[in-house]
Amino acid sequence: MTDKYLTLVNMEHPIFRPVDRSELARPFKDYPHILMERTAASALRKLLSDIGGGDAIIPVSGWRSRREQKKIWTDTVAEKGVAFARKYVALPACSEHETGLAIDLALKAPDIDFICPEFPQTGICQIFRERAPHYGFIQRYSKEKEFITGIGEEPWHFRYVGTPHAVIMTEKKMSLEEYTDSMREDPAGDFSRYPEIRYAARKIR
Repeated sequence: MTDKYLTLVNMEHPIFRPVDRSELARPFKDYPHILMERTAASALRKLLSDIGGGDAIIPVSGWRSRREQKKIWTDTVAEKGVAFARKYVALPACSEHETGLAIDLALKAPDIDFICPEFPQTGICQIFRERAPHYGFIQRYSKEKEFITGIGEEPWHFRYVGTPHAVIMTEKKMSLEEYTDSMREDPAGDFSRYPEIRYAARKIR
């Protein structure tokens, strides 16, 4: 796939090319250890600024190295078991966090669960969720699509796919797996009213 923002990462599509650190930037100035791909980081900063969520919404995890992902997997298995780890933690090389395009967020609180942070469907978090597609982000893992993604519902995990893709995926209630499959199978058909999608689909085939 030539459009890196639509790169599918899961158990069947592992990451082969590690991210160059020069491609990363800080989306939160107060959290210098949290990094994302530069375009995604810029979009996230703009989104939070526009909704006034900078003080209430905090980052939990952004880009991860392969080594860090291995440690998170191993530690989660040791602490909570394999079944829990498989539901909420991707195997090394199969995590979107290794692309720099994913971010886990939380509602600011004294104690934050690193694996399953609180990001409710109310208040500023819900405003973020509703506005996110217009800035290129989707909530990547939903309960309804668990049988496709292989990951349990994660209200806190957002993936940058760019616009207008994020808006279309949200409108059509499509997972990234379904969306990229549809573009390959019928580049013009169901997306005919979106000229940008026809162009992107030609690049993916």
